[in-house]
Amino acid sequence: MDLRKPILWVHEEALGPANPALQDYPNAPGLFVFDDAWIQDQAISRKRIGFLYESALSLPLTLRRGDVAAEVLRFAQRHGADAVISSTAVDPRLQRIAAAIDRELPLWMLDPDPFVDLPKPPRLGRFSRYWRGAEAVVWEGF
Repeated sequence: MDLRKPILWVHEEALGPANPALQDYPNAPGLFVFDDAWIQDQAISRKRIGFLYESALSLPLTLRRGDVAAEVLRFAQRHGADAVISSTAVDPRLQRIAAAIDRELPLWMLDPDPFVDLPKPPRLGRFSRYWRGAEAVVWEGF
């Protein structure tokens, strides 16, 4: 990729220092957006919002709240960006947001290293459902 001035969109599936966008483009301005619609529609707990907030604060990111695609595109415009770089997402909601961004500005999705290699696709929704499928694989060999 020959990108001269990208920005980073960091979403909740890769909200940590192992995010490949943060690793590959450490000097690019980064953004995390609290998605108002997702928080209201899913009735996300304050505890989870607090976890996301604390995780985002530990990274070199600007934090915003609102419509994710619109906020990412505003951030890109403000920085004169020629592209957006993010990490590949599993969640269909994040995939829809990525597609909306990509319609306006080139979006490059980088594949993160998986936390665990699951024998079948993860069940999305609650973390406990995911963990029930992942736990045995994580502890295998210990």
